[in-house]
Amino acid sequence: MEFKLRTHNCGELRESNIGEKVVLNGWTAVRRDLGGVIFIDLRDRFGITQVVFEHTFNADSHEQAKELRSEFVISIEGTVRKRPEGTENDALPTGKVDIMVDKLSILNRAKTPPFPIEDEIDVHEELRLKYRYLDLRRPSMQKNMLLRHRMYQVVRSFFDTNNFVEIETPILMKSTPEGARDFLVPSRMHKGKFYALPQSPQQYKQILMVAGYDRYFQIVKCFRDEDLRADRQLEFTQIDVEMSFINQDFVFSTFEKLMKVLYKEIWGKELETPIPRLTFEEAMTWYGSDKPDLRFDLKMSTLNGVFANTEFRVFKDTIETKGIITGLVAPGCGDYTRNQLDVLTDFIKKQGAGGLIWIRVKEDGLESPTMKFFTDEEKVAMVEELGAKPGDLILILSGKKYKTLGLMGNIRLEMSRRLNLVTEETEPKLLWVKDFPLFEWDEETNRYYAMHHPFTSPNMEDLALMDTNPAEVRAQAYDLVLNGNEIAGGSIRIHDS
Repeated sequence: MEFKLRTHNCGELRESNIGEKVVLNGWTAVRRDLGGVIFIDLRDRFGITQVVFEHTFNADSHEQAKELRSEFVISIEGTVRKRPEGTENDALPTGKVDIMVDKLSILNRAKTPPFPIEDEIDVHEELRLKYRYLDLRRPSMQKNMLLRHRMYQVVRSFFDTNNFVEIETPILMKSTPEGARDFLVPSRMHKGKFYALPQSPQQYKQILMVAGYDRYFQIVKCFRDEDLRADRQLEFTQIDVEMSFINQDFVFSTFEKLMKVLYKEIWGKELETPIPRLTFEEAMTWYGSDKPDLRFDLKMSTLNGVFANTEFRVFKDTIETKGIITGLVAPGCGDYTRNQLDVLTDFIKKQGAGGLIWIRVKEDGLESPTMKFFTDEEKVAMVEELGAKPGDLILILSGKKYKTLGLMGNIRLEMSRRLNLVTEETEPKLLWVKDFPLFEWDEETNRYYAMHHPFTSPNMEDLALMDTNPAEVRAQAYDLVLNGNEIAGGSIRIHDS
């Protein structure tokens, strides 16, 4: 098993290397045997280089190469040459050259893998996880790992440049009540006692601020024993940051600078700042979500004013109980069939809606079973408020405010999928959502709870409402949203009891 240290990696060689003697080590990705010539795509984490075994050039190596199969680990020595005219592979950075092999060393033989080591594979996730070491060889998986590594370096460099101190906090800690259940670790020395794994380093970073460290950051593991979702795991990594002597605008400014650097270094894109800001109320009213996806329009409109004097019982009851009537225009969907509309209605009913009002906008007027309940003035005002045009489809929900807005937000996302409004070419969209409610009411316990956490400071101008109308108190809390996903969040802490 003799081999030399590699002189280059498998993604490195170019036309400038033609004529050089090189050594490459890696995995056999693809083998093509044309009789007198055997071609091997040699792969490592840097890329792929084609190596050539020719019977007339080196009979021993050619004979040895007949044994090679997928995922054999090999070392080759040879000379870089320009590929023959017409055989270049423009899909590979190394596609203008290949290597004529002088010597082949088989470092390890491999059984046939249970799935191809390539990006587009139709394989059950359980099989991929069983053979994780093979799955992690796939280029797409390696790209994810290398992206994560690159982001770590950029984040650390940014915070170091901006006078933040990276401090590692303990993993074994005392259990404290937070948003989810703790994972517990039994103590060997203290019988019947347990350590908890941190849901976040909350206590420790508060200690660090009180101790005067001023600005702290950590790329840290968090553990939460809660039900799995598509975007939630039992353990995850977060960038944890704390700052003293600042305000909310300073937080926004700092993280906009970080995002600008990440956009440039990771995506090669220029991020325009300041990042747009919406209040919680605006986000819910216009997009039906506190983490709206702004890569497409489909803005919702509140129709309470349009139907303020309506005799339509459903809308009248909603207004009297301080609920909301919200509408959305689906452009170009005015030709939806009754079956398509029934499917859409069933979709939203399964999520808790009482029903869905749909209205086709025609050249000669509005078409819907509910039109008999609306006055001519209401019809005109509704179309004007929504900005609907002939060929569009109007969708309306009514009921309790935030539940109804959330349901319409789900319809908004569903229509974006149906209309294919987001493609691979669509530019990513960032925004801040701020001014969340400080409290939320819980029907079961009949009391208010902190929406974010109990340490979040209220807006100073809302302090007078704390005793009289706590539901209207806004928090100095904020989320950073990318393409409809919350990627960061925080708050200004209470420092004055």
